[in-house]
Amino acid sequence: MPQAEFVVVANRLPVDRDADGGWRRSPGGLVTALEPVMRKSDGAWVGWAGKPDLELEPFDADGTHLVPITLSAEEVELYYEGFSNDTIWPLYHDVIAAPRYRREWWNAYVAVNRRFAEAAAEVAAEGGTVWVQDYQLQLVPQFLREKRPDLTIGYFHHIPFPAYGLFSQLPWRRQVLQGLLGADVIGFQRVADAGNFARAVRRQLRYETKSTGIKVPQGDGSVRMALAKAFPISIDVASYVELAERPEIQARAAEIREELGNPRHILLGVDRLDYTKGIRHRMKAFGELLQDERLAVEDVTLVQVASPSRERVETYQQLRDEIELTVGRINGDYDTMGHTAIRYLHQAFPKEEMVALYLAADVMLVTALRDGMNLVAKEYVASRIDNRGALVLSEFAGAADELGSSLLVNPHDIQGLKDTIVRAIEMTPAEQGRRMRALRRRVREHDVEDWSREFLAALAGIRGSGTA
Repeated sequence: MPQAEFVVVANRLPVDRDADGGWRRSPGGLVTALEPVMRKSDGAWVGWAGKPDLELEPFDADGTHLVPITLSAEEVELYYEGFSNDTIWPLYHDVIAAPRYRREWWNAYVAVNRRFAEAAAEVAAEGGTVWVQDYQLQLVPQFLREKRPDLTIGYFHHIPFPAYGLFSQLPWRRQVLQGLLGADVIGFQRVADAGNFARAVRRQLRYETKSTGIKVPQGDGSVRMALAKAFPISIDVASYVELAERPEIQARAAEIREELGNPRHILLGVDRLDYTKGIRHRMKAFGELLQDERLAVEDVTLVQVASPSRERVETYQQLRDEIELTVGRINGDYDTMGHTAIRYLHQAFPKEEMVALYLAADVMLVTALRDGMNLVAKEYVASRIDNRGALVLSEFAGAADELGSSLLVNPHDIQGLKDTIVRAIEMTPAEQGRRMRALRRRVREHDVEDWSREFLAALAGIRGSGTA
């Protein structure tokens, strides 16, 4: 197997199977962020191909060496749907839904994390760099360090890290902390997340922390310094600007408005169908605004794109039923022959259609109850090359730390959310322009390449300081 100087370890490979049985690049932001680094360093990517029991030999695609991990149907159920998405996901998102703690899920999580670490250890060159991604693989850094102490190891946590009072519920809390501390740099979306992690390390492991540094005792009596700090992720801004400038995308935006009956104002929500996204809260607020006659269905339409997510997990099935009932009730009460209150789309759309939707929407509603970052907020801002539109943004999304010129809102405060939606609709073009220019400047200055460059520079700094 060829040795790679730079290895990414993620739950999924950066490619998807197309209809002809070939491979096409996944559309995700992480893939875009890491592609330049992968090409420059002849990198390798370790991940699952997305289908159970699929056994594949390593192969090359788009200049990257891909190392597929095989997961059985049972492992997908226990490690992925179980521990990752029914234990860690709800626990780390402030227990909006109740996490379930099952020992067989944990045992599968340990076994699968070990398999990912072994694959990375095999493919990484002597003295190379490995970058582990996200909550499905929190034990990989430690397993990898045990096998390959010569490596520089980074880990990035894409979702929130919970306050200690919540994290301490996890029966395997010490093992998870030790797993993460196998990395030299542990990156988080927000300063508060890095602080929560450091607090958990102090309380559970009694390790000394100072600023962003954590002293990690080694088996031989020495101490290694690990860095835990915020590196807020971003998007490939240039690709959204390029799409928004295309005449056919702009024409499609006008067509969308027409298809909706040319309402005066279009509100837009774009989310995975997930209980953390606050979709129910925004629909409740919108329904009440129609009921109060502060908005009229002839003037305002809410378009809600909810892409399918984790459809085999019971909580998600219940959420879908609940949202579809709400949509049916609001539309039943307020629709006319020519106008629909909520246009609900339970499907995913290509990037071109999303940019057309962003251009068509007067108000973007991001009402997450808890979100690591929320890149949709940044996509909307990047697409608004006309410096128009208003962004209503939850203060509980990581993006709120950076996008201060948006209209920040507490989605649990339905009255406040209603007032903010009306304020966004009534915002003057001058105020829209002032706010959007500030938002666009921030997103342009901190794009996804900037994010990966900063993280890798921190890793290189740790290696250069000789404390790794």
